[in-house]
Amino acid sequence: MSSTEAVSGLGRYRVLLLTIAGLGGLLYGIDVGIIAGALPYLEATSGLDAQQLSFIVAAVLLGSVLSSLFAGMLSDVFGRKWIMFLSGLLFVISVPTICLSQGYGVLLSGRLLQGISGGLIGVVIPLYLAECLPASQRGKGTGIFQWMLTLGLVLAALVGLFYANKVDGVIAAAGALADKAEAAQEINAAKDNAWRSIFWVSLMPGLLFCLGTLLLTESPRWLFRRGKAETALAALKRSRTPEQAQVELQEMAATSQSAQSGAAGQKDSLLSRKYVIPFVIAVIVLACTQATGVNSILAYVVNILNQAGLPGSVANLGDVSIKILNCIMTVVAVMLVDRKGRKFLLTLGSAGIVICLASAGILFYQAERGRTDYIDVVKPMVAQNQEGGSLSFTFDAAGCQLLTGQPATRPMQATFVYSYGPFTGVQTRRTDDPVAKPVEITRSSVVQPDSVIGKFFRSVHLNPFANPADAASAPLVVSKVLVGPVPDTTHGWLVAFCLLGFIAFFAVGPGVCVWLALSELMPTRIRSNGMSIALLVNQFVSTSIAAVFLPTVGKYGYAAMFMFWAGCTVVYFITAAFFLPETKGKTLEEIEQYFSKKK
Repeated sequence: MSSTEAVSGLGRYRVLLLTIAGLGGLLYGIDVGIIAGALPYLEATSGLDAQQLSFIVAAVLLGSVLSSLFAGMLSDVFGRKWIMFLSGLLFVISVPTICLSQGYGVLLSGRLLQGISGGLIGVVIPLYLAECLPASQRGKGTGIFQWMLTLGLVLAALVGLFYANKVDGVIAAAGALADKAEAAQEINAAKDNAWRSIFWVSLMPGLLFCLGTLLLTESPRWLFRRGKAETALAALKRSRTPEQAQVELQEMAATSQSAQSGAAGQKDSLLSRKYVIPFVIAVIVLACTQATGVNSILAYVVNILNQAGLPGSVANLGDVSIKILNCIMTVVAVMLVDRKGRKFLLTLGSAGIVICLASAGILFYQAERGRTDYIDVVKPMVAQNQEGGSLSFTFDAAGCQLLTGQPATRPMQATFVYSYGPFTGVQTRRTDDPVAKPVEITRSSVVQPDSVIGKFFRSVHLNPFANPADAASAPLVVSKVLVGPVPDTTHGWLVAFCLLGFIAFFAVGPGVCVWLALSELMPTRIRSNGMSIALLVNQFVSTSIAAVFLPTVGKYGYAAMFMFWAGCTVVYFITAAFFLPETKGKTLEEIEQYFSKKK
């Protein structure tokens, strides 16, 4: 074989590897996003109650938490390739399980399978890419995984929108039917078909990923640790020249020998500097990535922009713009990560995030400091009853005058903060919203049914969720009724630009580099299990922030929440700028040797 033919062959295999890994990222994004479009129709046709629906939504997170905890151990035992295949197989099995289900138990099982698949993908694919790709390609490979993940979220939203339009068409056509029973039957059938079809669409990428993994080689580093040096060399040669493969194999051998024999012939302790420091840095990076508030911002961006002063339609446009920008900037990160390096992008990204979050916090502080608390006016309005109390209040021009004692000369907004025991609720209304509903506060709207996730975390005494049992007999307590002028549209656009800047810096820095930090920093001996633990910490921080977001915003305002996120990101910046080593262009063995050096 000529050298040109050999290089061409290496290129084709790298494209295949990146394509399959990208499909894994796509499945991860679909795992997270697919339920949003299907849930309204599932709720309308399945006959499931609120608690069962909450379990259906949360089952993916629970499955992901459990499988990510054991993904490293499983990949050590069975190999990275076969756990990737297993994750794809579980996803493929989950689709018909969900789509053909006729009851709660089967549907819940299918969603758990999807969560287990997502947890395995989140650990094993970055691990596999780090161990298989040459040092010059690792950043691109992980960047493509992240970009496809964001694309999966967008595609899931588009699929949901497509079927929503189909259902709307059926509803419009059914409205012309004289037989109302027939019309209702057609609408119900359309909704039932919609949520099942949304899940069916995800079957094809799952099949392609599952079959594609069979074309890949096993991780050369996993093979070498199993004493299969020749097979490891053959695996290296599929993505490297023979000379490069031989050099990397020698590095593996040297690192392995160093790990197994210390100065006194003793095996390295897992508490030694070479293991503890990279593990701690990786955990800090993953925890701080979630502590930027990215998930809460993406989930509540419409609410945030509406509170900042933008009307509903413009706020929804901002939501779409942020998701599109996330995809575009992830492509930019893929182009830069192997040229500029991880340390540079994480430092730049975290610095930009601090500026954007702090700016948004200052803007909200300026808007929120002028609010007045009218709790003393509202307290007598709380109806005392056997349910612990309730409140119904219409905040329009007349309602605003009732609270403040004077007519509103400009659009005003009110934020009601209330609780039943540990469960806090927040509702905001504006006088200039022509379709705003009254503020309705009842126990059933505040105290949520217990969830699979809550029960799991309580079982390990790490629960950020409130326990419904603690609110069973608690009375309604309205703690704040904050009224103030609606910020003008200029203020809203300034906040929107801050959020757009935030998502751009996040995509360029943490969005891509967090997966690299997770997979590159961990030494070979602890890589798989260390990644599992770090990812579990990541998910716990994300869940905790989601649990405290609304109560914090209600009690202290958006300014406090944004400033808290900015403070966490300062820790991120310090870690990236002063403690994170640059791993660009280095083999995994060279990175491991960096941490094994004495101070």
